[in-house]
Amino acid sequence: MKILFLFILIFHISHVNADEIYNLIKIPNLEIYKLKNDNNIRYLSAKGNFKIGANKNITCDKVDINNLNTKFPLIEKNLNRYNSNFLNKIKLKYIVFCENLFISEINTGGIPDNKNRTLILDINFNKKYFERMIHHEIFHMIQNTHVEHFDEGKFSSFNQTSFNYAECSTCSDRLNLDLYEKTDGFLTEYSKSIPSEDMAEIFSFLMTDKETIEDKINSDKILNNKVNFIKLNLAKIDKNIL
Repeated sequence: MKILFLFILIFHISHVNADEIYNLIKIPNLEIYKLKNDNNIRYLSAKGNFKIGANKNITCDKVDINNLNTKFPLIEKNLNRYNSNFLNKIKLKYIVFCENLFISEINTGGIPDNKNRTLILDINFNKKYFERMIHHEIFHMIQNTHVEHFDEGKFSSFNQTSFNYAECSTCSDRLNLDLYEKTDGFLTEYSKSIPSEDMAEIFSFLMTDKETIEDKINSDKILNNKVNFIKLNLAKIDKNIL
């Protein structure tokens, strides 16, 4: 009888927590995946498909729990790079796992939402870029909360005067995420879409594959300036991130 009571109590608490989290982040069909973490991240998973956004333009499918269990250690390892103090500064508390994430019918690896302190991650995103994608999306949360440190005009001034970014990331056909052999100021084709994506791409490499790009940074003056700009301004938020 005591065991049954305990099970009912735990189920009730989990249900209440899930309802409370919905009230906070406005994403339906979620359940708690893991709550206790050193950096206070709350991990949630989609138990059903969901559509969110003003025009229901963000869609994602429920999680295959076996798939999530397999990939979670890698995800947690990367998110453990950030301490609770830093995450609080960039307004990130909840990670939502789902599969096949789309925004306005465009497949994407992650969607940051500083207002609701949430980052949605597609656990089926391309394995080759998966770890970089996590840090890429986190950079967007960094920039969104510290716009004064990451002025896009200043950052863009490092490029050659003949270069122009696209008007928006979704209206650009510069999508490839592979590392350029010859950088000329940009690590990937996607870096050339808009300034914020350029910064996020650099940050993602610095967090996951710094050794690979070190020679490119040292031999590419434009890229070197961009990296120093990002490092300098990240240090204003937290000196230990990079």
